[in-house]
Amino acid sequence: MDGIRTSGQGRDPSTAKALKHGISLIDLVMLGAGTAIGAAIFSVLGPATQVGGAGILISVGLAALPMVIFALVYAYMASAAPRTAASYEWQRRFTHPLIAFAVVWLRVLSNAVVMIVLVRVLVSYLGMVTTMPAVPIMVGAFTVIFLLNYLGVTIAARAQTVLMLLLLAVFAVFVVSGAGRLRPHLFVEAARGGWGPILAALPLMIQLFLGIETATEVGEEVDNPRTTVPLGVALALILTVVVYLTISFTALSLVGPRALATSPAPLLTAAKVTLGHWATPLIVVAAVLALAKSMNAVFLVYTRFLFAMGRSGVLPAALGRIHPRFGTPYVATIIAYLASMSCLLLPSSLLFLLLAVNIPTMMKYLGSCLAAYVVADRHPEVQAQARLRFSPGLVKALAGAGMACAVVIAALGFGTDWRPYLLLGVWLAAGLAYYAVRQRGEGRGLWSRNEAARVDLED
Repeated sequence: MDGIRTSGQGRDPSTAKALKHGISLIDLVMLGAGTAIGAAIFSVLGPATQVGGAGILISVGLAALPMVIFALVYAYMASAAPRTAASYEWQRRFTHPLIAFAVVWLRVLSNAVVMIVLVRVLVSYLGMVTTMPAVPIMVGAFTVIFLLNYLGVTIAARAQTVLMLLLLAVFAVFVVSGAGRLRPHLFVEAARGGWGPILAALPLMIQLFLGIETATEVGEEVDNPRTTVPLGVALALILTVVVYLTISFTALSLVGPRALATSPAPLLTAAKVTLGHWATPLIVVAAVLALAKSMNAVFLVYTRFLFAMGRSGVLPAALGRIHPRFGTPYVATIIAYLASMSCLLLPSSLLFLLLAVNIPTMMKYLGSCLAAYVVADRHPEVQAQARLRFSPGLVKALAGAGMACAVVIAALGFGTDWRPYLLLGVWLAAGLAYYAVRQRGEGRGLWSRNEAARVDLED
């Protein structure tokens, strides 16, 4: 099997069981696109239009370029070494276990934070149509997501696909209703406005595409992953670009850049032009679907990171246990649920929370690109397994560009709010202290288990 070798010593037998297959190509596409098409489409258009005007139509395409680089790197690595929690396993195997731990330790916090960001935006949209207590709704949403993921990857993946298809249907209603009012000359206006507005909107528009690579994080739960996972990443990116460009163009055509820029709910303002009183329930339904599926996708990957760290021995081995009936990492799923619930205590500032998510995401991209560079430079045997036949030079160029993009994007928010950087610094220091104590306490025994749990890259 294309799987994991474990020593079997000092571990619960459940850690040696294989994760259950059950994710299809369409599930992978909906997992990647569904992670990206979430809260951002409802919150970014207004601020982006304020600085970019009609230029956001060009910014959408440019914002996708860094994600294209990351997606190519991830697709290449997935075609060579498909793994669950791939961005952790690749770094652990090809760079250094400490680097892998540091990057994914940051992701442990940021994944819990993004869950609270999504559920708070979800509650705010529900508040447009009804008054309900916020905390019980948040707790209920987390519990439903937990149960979907606890009971099986097939259930979680199918729920993701259904939610995404329903969202696309709702977006189609919005686009079709405005088809008679589309204004193609907006593209000319965008080009004539110069590069200033286009580039000003770019940092905001980049937020739209984060998460496309999620499809690579479940490699051990996919049939024929070396081919299916890269194809899923590519199709997810194409779908996301088409959705964002279509929605942006329709909204701009219906109300114009000025009205879109000053609206607290840009899509709702645009939908009211053609749908009247039906606009509010339509956009609220779209928001609920988008946010629910993003929460499901983020939680699914969150549990896999915890599972992989438990399986490799850098976190308690219990996290690596697999449910004997459902084939899910059930202990990791419980811990992810409790961590998400605890983040209800964090500050409610959306900007603070978004930065706390963005920085670890960029570090994850940087680490995965570094792993790809090392593969191209030092591991011809791994390159030989890749279904995507990129040359070593091309892989190095893509990886280098990806690392540069990650550093620049991560640094952009420091002048806006330094507090998330401090929070993440303290969290990382605590993690590294734990790592050092665990290494000292278990000595060579820990490292021998790490070596035994390394990913077997041979079929």
